[in-house]
Amino acid sequence: MRDGAGSAVMEPIELTTGDGLVLRAWHAEDAERVFQACQDPLIQRWTMVPVPYLREHAADFVRVLSPASWAAETAAPLGVFDARTGDLLGSAGLVALDRAERHAELGTWVAPWARGRRVAERAGRAVAHWAFEVLRLRRLVWRAEVGNHASRLAAERIGFTFDGVVRAGLPARGGGFTDGWLGVLLPGEVCDTPPAWVAPGGPGALRAQAFSHPPERLPAGPVTLRPARESDLDDIVATFRDPDTVEWTSVPHDYGPEHAHDFIQHRYPDGWLRGTGAGFVLADADDRFAGTADLRISPTDPVTAEIGYTSAPWVRGKGYMIAGARAICHYGFDRLALGRIVWRAHVGNDGSRRVAERVGFVVEGVQRESCEQRGARVDGWVATLLAKDLGR
Repeated sequence: MRDGAGSAVMEPIELTTGDGLVLRAWHAEDAERVFQACQDPLIQRWTMVPVPYLREHAADFVRVLSPASWAAETAAPLGVFDARTGDLLGSAGLVALDRAERHAELGTWVAPWARGRRVAERAGRAVAHWAFEVLRLRRLVWRAEVGNHASRLAAERIGFTFDGVVRAGLPARGGGFTDGWLGVLLPGEVCDTPPAWVAPGGPGALRAQAFSHPPERLPAGPVTLRPARESDLDDIVATFRDPDTVEWTSVPHDYGPEHAHDFIQHRYPDGWLRGTGAGFVLADADDRFAGTADLRISPTDPVTAEIGYTSAPWVRGKGYMIAGARAICHYGFDRLALGRIVWRAHVGNDGSRRVAERVGFVVEGVQRESCEQRGARVDGWVATLLAKDLGR
């Protein structure tokens, strides 16, 4: 059925997939199951459903808001159900629909009891086909708050392309805005088979799984790698004021508590949230700060990361940094699907070089003026590590 402009008149639909899903407009009797699903902490964390989520919210959604949006053609909300059992699995549909401009946002959530079945991907793919092939839309977007790696993974498996972070790109639950990822899908780009990078078991899928959870404590012989915390502040200040640290790194000469606080709150947590790096502090047997170690994933070569590390002056010579650097490299190869790790240091930083060579890095030479230090360019050593080198 088509309207006068030649585009399909949008009426509530039912879609079935070849892999056992039914997508249909919400019914009044779905309210209780929607209420139960939306008690889930992850749905409340990553979507804008009301918190606390009450039964009246679910009833209003399925009985009033959903039918009204279909009638006004401003959205196409659909429940996702198991074709065999009828169980509610999630929600998928079009929001922010603009029929005149022929674009919309594709939005999903998955009930907690249905996770691990790729429901968002499978249902989102069906909606995308319907949007392009029946409604003749010209553009779909997928928005997710930075840190929602599971949502982004589902979108990338469908074929959405993401380019960086949109600062203040999404409304925040507490008011104001938060950073977001924006993916775009055009006609002809729907992937019925996920691209290899994000397919199950692929590097992107493994990495999304790792970054979807808070950083864990990693045992590393005499030390443990763990997240930084406020109780580390004084030790961090002492480490980054140490003359050897100042000489061989780019830390400010006036490094103080405000820098350490920013480091604890943002430096490593922001990289983890964005999926651009993994950073830990080293802790000794008493859980006292003993240094830092991090991997920074290349924005142009996703299987390459650069390692950085700094040792607290009171633990130098104990082998802590060798153990910590080796552990974070293992993590990078095993959990972040890296293929290559790069080490760089200013020429003359013999202590850092000894650690790298003990871990297994192979020094490749000197790169002229390859390192930046407080506005100046200095020559740098460069070395690389492959997974097979860790066993040498």
